[in-house]
Amino acid sequence: MQLRYNYRVYPTPDQQEALARAFGCARVVFNDGLRLRQSAHEGGLAYVSDGELSKRVITEAKKTPERQWLGEVSAVVLQQAIADLNTAYRNFFSSLSGRRKGRKVAPPRFRSRKDNRQAIRFTANARFKVLDNGRLRLPKIGDLAVRWSRPLPAEPTSVTIIKDAAGRYFASFVVAAPDQPLPPAASEVGIDLGLTHFAVLSNGTKIAAPKFLRRAADKLRRLQQDLSRKQRGSANRTKAVVKVAKAHARVAYTRRDWQHKLSTTIIRDNQAVYVEDLCVVGLGRTRLAKSVHDAGWSQFVGMLQYKAARAGRTFGKIDRFAPTSRTCSACGRLDGPKPLNVRSWTCPCGAAHDRDINAAKNILAAGRAESLNACGAQVRPAPLPAPRREAGIHPGAACSTRSVEGISRP
Repeated sequence: MQLRYNYRVYPTPDQQEALARAFGCARVVFNDGLRLRQSAHEGGLAYVSDGELSKRVITEAKKTPERQWLGEVSAVVLQQAIADLNTAYRNFFSSLSGRRKGRKVAPPRFRSRKDNRQAIRFTANARFKVLDNGRLRLPKIGDLAVRWSRPLPAEPTSVTIIKDAAGRYFASFVVAAPDQPLPPAASEVGIDLGLTHFAVLSNGTKIAAPKFLRRAADKLRRLQQDLSRKQRGSANRTKAVVKVAKAHARVAYTRRDWQHKLSTTIIRDNQAVYVEDLCVVGLGRTRLAKSVHDAGWSQFVGMLQYKAARAGRTFGKIDRFAPTSRTCSACGRLDGPKPLNVRSWTCPCGAAHDRDINAAKNILAAGRAESLNACGAQVRPAPLPAPRREAGIHPGAACSTRSVEGISRP
């Protein structure tokens, strides 16, 4: 499995200047390639192939006075910018044809020097190297100081240097990490994700939502107000922008750290984990959008999925339209719709349910059924005795034409 390992790097002022030059060259090559393909499309010409595009915007462009400074950076950085453009076009075309599932992908757009995030990528062809003294050697940039929070599990295949909105630099290594199977566990769990409680487990455990963004709202509001008072283009405004970016980054990092610890605990303690396939994009358009994005459900589910695959656990998603909150987990009866303020209800069979725990139990049952179905088990549920009031024929009930066919009328 390929994983990313991120580390903070501390370039010197000269190295920061070299990185800024590399960011700019990669951005210019990307924009030149995009402009060339758009011009060909508008002129009714054939689609510019990948090889032809690389030749015209890199090889031939370096020989012109307007783009000769492209030779000051590593050629691999420029080639990777073209590779990113080609990937963006392939994703766009696959989305148009329907081969790519999920949301529709927009066509590539031009990159700006004012983007909050700047990045360049070095592959093995660039011959980057992690030195014995812990520094990262990059071609035409130098040896960067890296803060190694943990060792790399294997030799990296590529490294991406990232500059975020707060002006910090990171090195993101792609590593083919081996799987780490865990000892078998006896329990399985279904997880119902929510807002009041971030996760409710089928065993009755409720995990309160930390609401990191809500807790930092006052500080973010003050920083944003200070930013709005600064004059545009001034040095003080630049400093205020960095302060706001650092505050938001702290919220994101705190949320990610908390979710990593929770997902690791769940995967370690359970042999199988099942969750509901929530439509986060749709929920993000409602009045609960801020709380939905603060929860970070998609990020958490992604952590569960890759950690389960690496640990040899079973992970599954059930249908988002399954009525998990309206179905009795004891008898299987489907009750009527319930508003969100109804947190508990009693089934006619006599079972009293907590709304979230009942939903988590139904998620676990649905996940087990789909898992058994994948192995060739019986799909049809076992027969259940009908309630007495539903077993007889009601007087005056309407009959279909098929039910009276062949019966003589008096």
